[in-house]
Amino acid sequence: MSLIPDEERTYLSCDPLIADTASVNRPDDIHTPEFLNTINSSGLPNHKITLKVGVPIMLLRNLDITAGLCNGTRLMVTKMGRYVIEGRVISGNNVGEKVYIPRLSLTPSDTIIPFKFQRK
Repeated sequence: MSLIPDEERTYLSCDPLIADTASVNRPDDIHTPEFLNTINSSGLPNHKITLKVGVPIMLLRNLDITAGLCNGTRLMVTKMGRYVIEGRVISGNNVGEKVYIPRLSLTPSDTIIPFKFQRK
């Protein structure tokens, strides 16, 4: 990324805990946002992502299969908004098309984590 002469933008996740009604009053189920931010799980982006215009990125989820936005599709970042990233497809059947990637809520499917949370 240091080779690309453009301004960086850092995106931070918001990781709310999904409350389980059976364990709401248990004191050992309290997880701080700092702890949730440190969790790295398969299929989840990291808590902190730094991007620049011109950087290639890869989708981790199927967003729109008919438009070719599938897991593994590569994009080149063209614009960065507060909650949306604009990109140009650089792999697959729709090379050259402009697409928009919104902020998503993802829940890890890793069974090792004994509680549920979302990463936006």
